[in-house]
Amino acid sequence: MTAPGEEQQVSSGFVRSYVITGGRGLPDAEDLSLVTLVTLAPESQPPPNPGPEVRAIWELCSGGYLSVAEVAGHLGLPVGVARLLLQDLHQQGHLLRRKAPPPAQLVDRKILEEVLHGLQVRFG
Repeated sequence: MTAPGEEQQVSSGFVRSYVITGGRGLPDAEDLSLVTLVTLAPESQPPPNPGPEVRAIWELCSGGYLSVAEVAGHLGLPVGVARLLLQDLHQQGHLLRRKAPPPAQLVDRKILEEVLHGLQVRFG
């Protein structure tokens, strides 16, 4: 309860997400997974009248590749909302995206032991 004259601050992430996305449905997780890497396309110009989230994405991605999860974390947005904004920028030609590298293949233990032995011999 607030005292007379004291304002109560109301905040809801649901309203904000709805406003940011314009009420559009979120894209499939398979299209832009958490580990998909995104960066700005070379010589790309910001879209006209970008919102604050798009400007923040522009600044983040101008430094090189970031994962979708990193972009969402830096912006403090739900992953689905960040995914939608990134997909919009990609469709407009502003973003490049790269799928994450495949998981590493298991290496034979004997090969690893030989490499370790070689390193120990060489460097002590």
